[in-house]
Amino acid sequence: MDHLNWGYVPLALLALAFGGLQIWWIGSILRRRRMARPMGDSEFRKALEAIWAKRT
Repeated sequence: MDHLNWGYVPLALLALAFGGLQIWWIGSILRRRRMARPMGDSEFRKALEAIWAKRT
């Protein structure tokens, strides 16, 4: 431990923080893609019925 170059410690912490942010960013993009999937026929019909029910 005496021969550890202490200049690498902040660099390692920065790399860990950057890696964590990258994982969070990619995860948020994948979640958004999952939410933006097209509706099925039954989901679309239910959404339309809900819209018409609100108007009348």
